[in-house]
Amino acid sequence: MRKKNETVHLLILDQSQNDAEEMVSLLRNSGRATRAHRITSEEDLLESLKEHSWDLFLAREEETEFTALASLSHIKRLDKDIPFIVLNKQLDDDQIVNYMKAGAQDVIPFEDRKHLVLAINRELNNLYERRNRRSIEVHLREAEKRCQLLLDSSKDAIAYINDGMHIYANSSYMDFLGYDDIDELICIPVLDTLTQESQDEFKEITKLYNEGEEEQKQITCVSRRSDDSEVKVNMSFSVATYDSEPCTQIVVRPEQDSAELEERLKEISSQDLLTGLYNRQYLMDKINDAIELAVDKEQTGALYYIALDSFIQIKSNVGIAGADLVLSDIANVLREQTEEGWTLARISDDAYGLLAMNQDDQEAQATAEKVRAAVENHMSDVSGRTIQVTTSIGVALINDASPKAQDLLGRSHSASDSVRDVEGHESGNGVVIFTQKIIAGDENETTVSSLQKALDDNRFKLLFQPIISLRGESDEHYEAYLRMYDNGGNEVSPYDFLPPSGPSEMANKIDRWVILQTIKHLSSHRSKGHQTKLVLNLTAETIQDQTFMPWLSVALKAARLPGDSLIFQISESDAVTYMKQAKDFSKGLKELHCKMSISRFGCALNPFNTLKHVDTDYVKLDGSFTDEIQKDEETREQIKEMIKSLQAQGKLTIVPLVENASILSTLWQAGVNYIQGYYLQAPTTEMNYDFSEE
Repeated sequence: MRKKNETVHLLILDQSQNDAEEMVSLLRNSGRATRAHRITSEEDLLESLKEHSWDLFLAREEETEFTALASLSHIKRLDKDIPFIVLNKQLDDDQIVNYMKAGAQDVIPFEDRKHLVLAINRELNNLYERRNRRSIEVHLREAEKRCQLLLDSSKDAIAYINDGMHIYANSSYMDFLGYDDIDELICIPVLDTLTQESQDEFKEITKLYNEGEEEQKQITCVSRRSDDSEVKVNMSFSVATYDSEPCTQIVVRPEQDSAELEERLKEISSQDLLTGLYNRQYLMDKINDAIELAVDKEQTGALYYIALDSFIQIKSNVGIAGADLVLSDIANVLREQTEEGWTLARISDDAYGLLAMNQDDQEAQATAEKVRAAVENHMSDVSGRTIQVTTSIGVALINDASPKAQDLLGRSHSASDSVRDVEGHESGNGVVIFTQKIIAGDENETTVSSLQKALDDNRFKLLFQPIISLRGESDEHYEAYLRMYDNGGNEVSPYDFLPPSGPSEMANKIDRWVILQTIKHLSSHRSKGHQTKLVLNLTAETIQDQTFMPWLSVALKAARLPGDSLIFQISESDAVTYMKQAKDFSKGLKELHCKMSISRFGCALNPFNTLKHVDTDYVKLDGSFTDEIQKDEETREQIKEMIKSLQAQGKLTIVPLVENASILSTLWQAGVNYIQGYYLQAPTTEMNYDFSEE
């Protein structure tokens, strides 16, 4: 499946450079990292299709030498899977039909931005699903080949049967029954390989599978070999598919005295030795089964992540042996709350997992509260000391739209972690059901009131992430991020609530609140001897605000901060859209001795054109480059050239989203000045990074 933040590679056919830039900004404002190329001729299109892979084609319907229909015909001729959307001045039924017949996915009025964004999201999601399906089909074919090789080389005697006849048998199966030729065995009914006494039980089992039985079955019977000798065997049955046809797999093993031991070993391998509960791997297998049931049989259920609160402190108080006693005791409490058919497992040092099917959201909430209360009311005894434990329980609902098992567990884990973000549960001891974050609607009145209320209720907080030099410089840099708690207690970016067109008054208010708060933090931090510089992100509304510079001048003087301790950052798309205002804004900052940065750089159709007009000190590359530089040689060279050109202009470069150490040498060789990302440190409430370690 496509990564959420993976770059959209966009082709645009439009005579207007400004309109093309506007379409790129539209995608970026809708949350899509975008890399675009504007087609200028038929030769340009053919060269682009030959050299690169593209995700989307936006074509303006215009009376030009090279038209949208001509572009579409080339894409179809070359059998390229690229969603194609035509933008025209007004809807005409005949034109729409002609474009759709030619293979376009949609025809939309150029001015209808909301419709365009929805159509783009739909077509990109469909494209990613098609690519994912094709990838899965390839992996499936490879897996089938490997399975066939494993079957052929397996020491176990394995065969596939359908309607009582062999349709496949591996070498071990043929050797066991004494046959040399698979064609000979395929002509022989399975019943003929069993003694008369064993045939009735075999018929009963196969009848069950013909009626839809899915669970694995096993019988003890007597096989008759080709030389009429008889061998007592264990025959296992399971549902299978061979050559895309449903069938039954049988595995034949001579009866051994070790069967009971093998079953016991299997049982032990699925258990947590400390608590006697199932272990994580067993639970994951059961989650996979539950997801399959949800998809195939439309069954619902719930996965509970039950985390013990403050377990590290408990372990410190009672020691490792005492902590083990607490874990075993809580496991017994949880056992008492589970019902038949549920799966309870220990999945980490201080967390348990519970899987329960046939539950809806209300039943899941009730179950979680029941479990939480049972643990809270229980008292564990450790060497005469009474220990009381509470839990933070996260619930992920299971239905036909559930993700894979690992992601589902991640959802429940995330919900468990978010218990402490709920008012009144800062120490845990609560229940949260996972819900996807939904961005608020774009009704201005509702947005203004919700953001204003958040400001009034002080539901904002600042986070700081270090920016580290790759060139050995000792300056301390941080970037400030703003987070807001919505009505549900979830942590979100308040800018997610702002529609692309406003409301401008709230964007200005939020920006100024951030600046005042960060100035206070920075002033206090610098008073302790730090020469820290802070990067502050601003919205397009502030860039256009004529009253901002006088206001900032007063704020800096009041805080007695040098101007160069603040670096104001605007996005590339805002700089392109409001070029004149951004140019004047950068001049105003220079007069106050403040620095300026452009973020998400490199995705405009002509990124360096922006730098000709907007005087900036820092340039932060778009995060999509960080991901692609690790797997694409072409992107690696492109970034090196970009860094070289930026530094030739005296710009300091920042690369964000650095998540691992393997990329550092590549970035250093490319000449990058600064890096930023979770590999170094996640955003935190304090500026506490130890720059001396670098």
